[in-house]
Amino acid sequence: MEITTSWYLVLGALLFVIGGTGLLIRRNPLVMLMCVELMLNGVNLSFVAFAQRLNDIGGQTVVFFVLVVAAAEVVVGLGLVVAILRRRPGTTADDLSTLRG
Repeated sequence: MEITTSWYLVLGALLFVIGGTGLLIRRNPLVMLMCVELMLNGVNLSFVAFAQRLNDIGGQTVVFFVLVVAAAEVVVGLGLVVAILRRRPGTTADDLSTLRG
């Protein structure tokens, strides 16, 4: 059995759908950040699969920049979420009034 590009694309789409579903259903900010990362990884897998299929390095270059942006997002987002959860344990994403000054 040979693994083709379509297998990677289906896996990437599945990761994206799982992340999107988790983002819509869950209200815990930490879980929501993890779901966004799962969605980004699904898209990255698709980019790499297309880059391999087309024999082009452009897709892998885009993945590199997406990973850099995702790392910055995790640093800032995780810092904010941890600060909010330390101040008010049990806070959900619906409690946006916490973000006011």
